[in-house]
Amino acid sequence: MPSQSASIFLWSYGLLAVSYSLFAIHLLVRGYARRPAEPLKVIMLGAVVLTALWGWLTLALVWFEWPLLARLATLCDILRYGAWFSFVLTLLRANNNAQLPSGIAWLRPTALSLVSASVLVQGLSAVAGSFDSARWALFCAMGLPVFALVLVEQLYRNASEDALWNLKPLCLGLAGAFLFDVYVFSQAVLFNRPDGDALQIRGAVHALMAPLLLLSCMRRNDWVARISVSRKAAFHSATLLIAGAYLLFISAVGYYVRYFGGEWGRALQLGLVFLGLVALTMLALSGSMRAHLRVLLGKHFFRYRYDYREEWLRFTRTLSSAQSPPELGLQVIRGLADMLESPGGALWLKRLDGSGYSQTERWNLPASAVTEAVDSPLCQFMREGGWVVNLEEFRSFPRRYGGLKLPLWLQEMPQAWLLVPLTSGTELIGFVLLASSRVRVEVNWEVNDLLKTAGRQAASFLAQMQATEALLEVRKFDAFNRMSAFVVHDLKNIVTQLSLMVKNAKRLSHNPEFQADMLLTVENSLERMRKLMLQLREGATPAGSAVGVGLGELVRRQSEVAAKRGRTVTVDVLNEVTTRGHAERVERIIGHLVQNALDATDPAGRVWIKLDRLGGQALVEVGDTGQGMSPEFIRDRLFKPFQTTKQAGMGIGAYESFQYVQELGGKIEVESELNVGTIVTLLLPLIETSKESDLHRLEDE
Repeated sequence: MPSQSASIFLWSYGLLAVSYSLFAIHLLVRGYARRPAEPLKVIMLGAVVLTALWGWLTLALVWFEWPLLARLATLCDILRYGAWFSFVLTLLRANNNAQLPSGIAWLRPTALSLVSASVLVQGLSAVAGSFDSARWALFCAMGLPVFALVLVEQLYRNASEDALWNLKPLCLGLAGAFLFDVYVFSQAVLFNRPDGDALQIRGAVHALMAPLLLLSCMRRNDWVARISVSRKAAFHSATLLIAGAYLLFISAVGYYVRYFGGEWGRALQLGLVFLGLVALTMLALSGSMRAHLRVLLGKHFFRYRYDYREEWLRFTRTLSSAQSPPELGLQVIRGLADMLESPGGALWLKRLDGSGYSQTERWNLPASAVTEAVDSPLCQFMREGGWVVNLEEFRSFPRRYGGLKLPLWLQEMPQAWLLVPLTSGTELIGFVLLASSRVRVEVNWEVNDLLKTAGRQAASFLAQMQATEALLEVRKFDAFNRMSAFVVHDLKNIVTQLSLMVKNAKRLSHNPEFQADMLLTVENSLERMRKLMLQLREGATPAGSAVGVGLGELVRRQSEVAAKRGRTVTVDVLNEVTTRGHAERVERIIGHLVQNALDATDPAGRVWIKLDRLGGQALVEVGDTGQGMSPEFIRDRLFKPFQTTKQAGMGIGAYESFQYVQELGGKIEVESELNVGTIVTLLLPLIETSKESDLHRLEDE
């Protein structure tokens, strides 16, 4: 009478033997052994028959306990693995050819070597019966399911969408059985003895996977339409295989540490296994290791380095995920960097005034305040040729770049590697600087073509984003104009109301009730106009042509206006200078700058205006010791419409000032630091007045 443990074995492996026997009969009925024989069907039938035979031999071993039955059952277990290897490898063949795709051609000799080594070790174990040979037999037994999982993963990842519907049950069934075997034999290798409970139910686990295999057989007769190997699948399979080999090595070292370690052997073994798992996790998370593996696979197993479909889809997906211009700039950098395993980069885009290219975004590179001029040799080279500049190649072979001279700031960056131009049509809208790669990457024609094409696509995204921003600004101005119409309507009502009051005042001015009503009307009109002023700032260009405007009188007037409001503005006129423009608008611009300085500065702080001449230009400096502004705000928001930090502001003043100064041929420069202060410098065209000329003439006489 078998024991309880033996009864579980009987039920488990009995279920395995019966289920796979019925499975084999079903395949025979469906014609899997008919002529002309189809290799895939014959191999499938052989794998199912060997699995059933393994179940029957194990079942007989429980009853009779003959050593020969144990050897035969183990040999049958190895051969069924070989049959499943052959079945999956046959599925992986491209277009039913005799050869596997180049990226996975190594799988076939590896499978053959692993099965042969397992059979050989089992033979040595049967003949010699030594403990070491049995130990190696356990290592081989663990290697079989690990490699089987690699094959299943390759099969699933390389299958087309049409084939996945049929292959999912097959991959799930095989993966479930092989994962359980990995657990069983890894336990045996680590602790020098198998888990008895796991061995008892191993047959039942394999039997439960049989319906999934049967489902795949019934869904489609030819199993798959087409399978093509991908770099992603090769990368994951290689990673899984390396991890399995690493664990086998750690297990072997752990065994010998325990064997020769005496009393400390078991503790040392557990510590070594734990450290090995930690090291494996660190290697798996290492970006440098992943980069080395990708480069190795692309170099030795594929004709071309890149899977262009995957690269293009990933790059497009990266660019499309951006929701704002700064975010798009960062995504452009990361998308280009990921193609070459670069750990960082920076983006330079053309400035609003078109004078040069300045850094707008960066990733793992230091910030740079350098502006590269539009007509610099570097920008002209990228604009005319559209070439990717390899700085490492340039340092070794500068003649290949036709006498190109790199700017000093670029030469002083040791991590600078590649300059990728971003061209939209014939316009260079910017360029991306990539940092040196984590691994050694040969920048050949394939890399150059990929980067140039990706740069054009990134430039089109950036140009579209900039055009969208400009369109949004136009729409905001349109909304602003519509709002102005409502304001004008309200002003008309106020004017009508005040006109009526003035008209009645001639005959009712002595009436006390009329006087009270008049005061109430004035207060109401004043309040309404004050609210309108908070909503709208006047921005129309004054009528008439530009004339000479004396700036000394304007800045002194700003000091007087501030004094009436209880604030102090220091005025320092070093030179009486005159510029060309509309006096009212120039005064409004200076007044806007002064008001901003007063708003940003506490009453105890200092606000000043300095007037001087700088070469052939008039210099107006408005400074304060107030809150200051961040570099990002100055670069991205200060001179854009409807961008403001004031609760009641509309963001029109700075934009209007910038535009008008540009119209006059001048320039605005801003220096600011948070919690320190701001200095805004207006550089305007200088006009030498006739009065000064007469004065000089009198002095000469």
